[in-house]
Amino acid sequence: MSDRLLIMDFFFTLPRNVLRAFSGRNLKWHVLAIAATLIIVISGLDWWYFESTRPLARYFWYAVRLGFYMPIIFPIVSYITGAVLKNRRATLAAYSTAQAAIMGLLIASFYKALTGRPSPLHSRTPIIAASREFRFGILRGGVFWGWPSSHTTIAFAMAIAIWKLLPGKMARFIALIYAFYIGVGVSLTIHWFSDFIAGAIIGTVIGKTAGDTFRHE
Repeated sequence: MSDRLLIMDFFFTLPRNVLRAFSGRNLKWHVLAIAATLIIVISGLDWWYFESTRPLARYFWYAVRLGFYMPIIFPIVSYITGAVLKNRRATLAAYSTAQAAIMGLLIASFYKALTGRPSPLHSRTPIIAASREFRFGILRGGVFWGWPSSHTTIAFAMAIAIWKLLPGKMARFIALIYAFYIGVGVSLTIHWFSDFIAGAIIGTVIGKTAGDTFRHE
């Protein structure tokens, strides 16, 4: 398939894949993400994790920046690599990770717009109460902070898309290590632990959906 057809396919399948990420068995994983969050919040694990990991936070701020830039950098580098080396897998990885990143951003933002969960850095209530604070509604907490972590959602979406497309064990290992580094990193800095867990689950569904689409191209 030519680049022009791949670009057309990218935009044609994007809205369909967003809906697919919520359909059939995939919907069960969203329910699992919500259930896991409920358990973590009610049990006090979010608060305990936050309090217990404060000494580590200073070492993981780089994950916040890396999680922001990598979804932009990797698809571009992968596309250039595919074009220069005539490597079709690299080209498909560029399209699939770009779509996974866009889907991750859209779906995470959708949830954030409805749940309005404050970041541990921005809550004005005592920390144990803040860990259980949600402001359900429409855009009561914006879409830049909250549940689930968009950094984690996008990182896992891209990692699973790569897992689907690249057969090499090393590439898959690096992709998963990257995803966990971003997820754990933001859970130690700008997010709650449950934001990370939910983002990892939802991101995995997104990555599988995008990866399956371009694996058959």
